[in-house]
Amino acid sequence: MDVTLFNTLGRKKEPLRPLAPGPVRLYTCGPTVYNYLHVGNYRTYVFEDVLKRTLKFACFPVRHAMNITDVGHLTSQADEGEDKMEVGAAREGKTAWEIARFYETAFLEDAAALDLDFHPGSAAPPEGSPGDVLCRATEHIAEQIDLVRRIEAKGLTYRTSDGIYFDTAKFPGYGRLAGESHVEGLKEGARVQANPEKKNATDFALWKFSPADARRQMEWDSPWGRGFPGWHIECSAMAMRYLGESFDIHCGGVDHIPIHHANEIAQSESATGKPLAHFWMHGEFLLMNKAKMAKSAGGFVRLKDLQERGYDALDFRYFCYGAHYRRQLDFSWEALDAAKTSRRRLKDAAAALKLKAGAAAQPAPAEALAAFSAALTDDLNVPEALAAVWETLRREELAPAVRLAFLREAERVLALGLFKEEAAKSLPPKALALFDRYKAERAAKNYAASDALRRELLDKHKIHVFETKEGSRWEPA
Repeated sequence: MDVTLFNTLGRKKEPLRPLAPGPVRLYTCGPTVYNYLHVGNYRTYVFEDVLKRTLKFACFPVRHAMNITDVGHLTSQADEGEDKMEVGAAREGKTAWEIARFYETAFLEDAAALDLDFHPGSAAPPEGSPGDVLCRATEHIAEQIDLVRRIEAKGLTYRTSDGIYFDTAKFPGYGRLAGESHVEGLKEGARVQANPEKKNATDFALWKFSPADARRQMEWDSPWGRGFPGWHIECSAMAMRYLGESFDIHCGGVDHIPIHHANEIAQSESATGKPLAHFWMHGEFLLMNKAKMAKSAGGFVRLKDLQERGYDALDFRYFCYGAHYRRQLDFSWEALDAAKTSRRRLKDAAAALKLKAGAAAQPAPAEALAAFSAALTDDLNVPEALAAVWETLRREELAPAVRLAFLREAERVLALGLFKEEAAKSLPPKALALFDRYKAERAAKNYAASDALRRELLDKHKIHVFETKEGSRWEPA
């Protein structure tokens, strides 16, 4: 099955042609574990997960590496300020190492709740085989130092009082990922603060020196002095460690394009003389009140915030399917409510089809599956793929077993928990008594009484009651 993807580097859709036999080699930028992630961050992870699932759906095995940034990401894009890990440690009165493990665990719990298809083992899978790798920057210092030495040997670095920098003027085509006009903006100081020791405004740190008058929690010896790696070098070093010097796809958010990914390209390709990745793919922002959701703006919505308000993490996943990954998406509670309702309808449809199909097993309808696949493999057009799902479910002329088979195939990519048994839930005794009375009154067609009991359950117990083809259901409001 052919897959066509939009390549940020060429600014056009291109057919995926793996660079080497074996699995598609995929690298996705992971979290900086100094704080919780917000749902804007998770929109990018959902897009990347759909990409991975689509590749597998199209019969491409995948070797997937994702980093954990637990050192080196400074509070300024200009390689200035404090390390975010040190800031987090000071904020919470813990060590930087404790902060890193705590927020890494929180991220992995959220990833599981979103059913991200990422399951790293205790060791990396054998070279050239499919599987998942979670790689921490602090555990790959030697690889980062080695890469900096390779770049230094090419004459592309220089030393300042605070570190070893990459000279972007010596790398032809620097910034081609973002475009020359954006690079000019950087040079004018539009995005990067001035540093008088830097030769060019776009130059970036490969290795930072520890302050002479203080000891950092995370620092290592190097050929240039005690210090820590720059943020960008970690991704290049670890991607090449687990995927090779050239691999198939590199993903991240659109905010990575002008600096982080531009710098990855420059430092990697200057060291190896090879393209780092064939495809560069980027997910657009999630907006809140028409502005990018960001921790730096103060106040952001976590996945746990949604769950505490009665939403499932997979309701948010469905919400993300409301727009193509390359289009901005506006977050609102109303839109999330609609996504929750739609996902519930899909789950109810799956349950009804299972009941009607019984033991019957039939293949999915070829034409419906073709429409679903065509949308997915055309640059991950999930809104159109989801429309194909609803259209197929409405086709009453298709046997329940046929529609059920189709929905199972679609679920391989959508990952909406349509066939997962929900954990048993119980109501408090008083609420349960009201719910039983509600069902009895409704069965007796005493609708005024049942409506009053429904309102009482909502007002007093925060329980939402609704009707399905299978009968009365409830869930936390």
